[in-house]
Amino acid sequence: MADIRDIEIIAPNFKRRLSGVTSTIVQLVPEQIKLGQRIAVLGPGLPEDLPHLRYRDLWRLWRAPRGQSDRIWHARRNTEMLGGIVLRHLLRMPLKLLFTSAAQRRHSSYTRFLIRRMDAVIATNARSGSFLEVPHTVIRHGVDIERFHPPSTADDTIAATGLPGRYLVGCFGRVRHQKGTDLFVRAMIELLPSAPAWTAVICGRVTVEHQAFAVELERAVAAAGLSDRIRFLGEVDDIKPWYRRLSLYVAPSRNEGFGLTPLEAMASETAVVASDAGAYAEMIVPGETGAVAPAGAYEPLRDAIAAYLSDHDRVERHATNGLRHVHADFPLVKEAKAVGAVYDGLLERRTSKREN
Repeated sequence: MADIRDIEIIAPNFKRRLSGVTSTIVQLVPEQIKLGQRIAVLGPGLPEDLPHLRYRDLWRLWRAPRGQSDRIWHARRNTEMLGGIVLRHLLRMPLKLLFTSAAQRRHSSYTRFLIRRMDAVIATNARSGSFLEVPHTVIRHGVDIERFHPPSTADDTIAATGLPGRYLVGCFGRVRHQKGTDLFVRAMIELLPSAPAWTAVICGRVTVEHQAFAVELERAVAAAGLSDRIRFLGEVDDIKPWYRRLSLYVAPSRNEGFGLTPLEAMASETAVVASDAGAYAEMIVPGETGAVAPAGAYEPLRDAIAAYLSDHDRVERHATNGLRHVHADFPLVKEAKAVGAVYDGLLERRTSKREN
């Protein structure tokens, strides 16, 4: 457990189940610690090796950390914003409130009410920022280029999987309509008969409410006689080697907050086709590192995929370019430094006022 006297930033996580927000915290906090940011997490569902605070430690927030007059409460959900507001405004704890927004839609009146009470707001991309009605800083998510890296061993090949074919094309994430899994499966059913060297894999959890959706997809694959070449792998223990085994990754989401999977794929030296949901279009350089299709539009997505299945030189060229692009523009350390600059501004602003 972390010593709260030394903690300047608290990253609450008020959701037990794994989500994109949780994944962001898990990846970003270790990088922030490397940079000397005095941060700890609060809440369930987070790895034990992160510095943790307990809920019973919160009463000690009345006392500021060593060397500062405030702490930062960095919220990423409504419940966490509300928690920070209660701690500061009702309990009068010395906190600065920061919110990171990834939403790709106009916020509800309740969310706007919460956001207006924040001291600073971060948007994860320009599109998210366009829905905010307050001043904000755009800081795009990055990817851990040490965890996600190009193939390096025999385990990083299609041969290691026992699957047929020479090349893999994959779609990762929860199996549901929002994620566009059906669009990917439909494209594979149409394209694979003319692309005998390719096999498709779908990796991701199927929740109870989306079970019927997943069953229908598997039935469609079976009816097409492609069950050996379109494989549903479920939720795998470690997704990282699967990115390295792919030649092409497809992100067909109809709706996303930010969406890290194209970055993870490019960091693994894998070419990418994505919809323009979330921040996908801001990650990909069309014609150089991958292709982008309108979210929810089947034909453009299918045609973009087909261009790769029929041209492996394009696959390899865009994979190489994508790796270079991620290392230059999307390393996780770049995000951690930019967020740290926002922290510094919040911690120094009040100090400056008091000194004056």
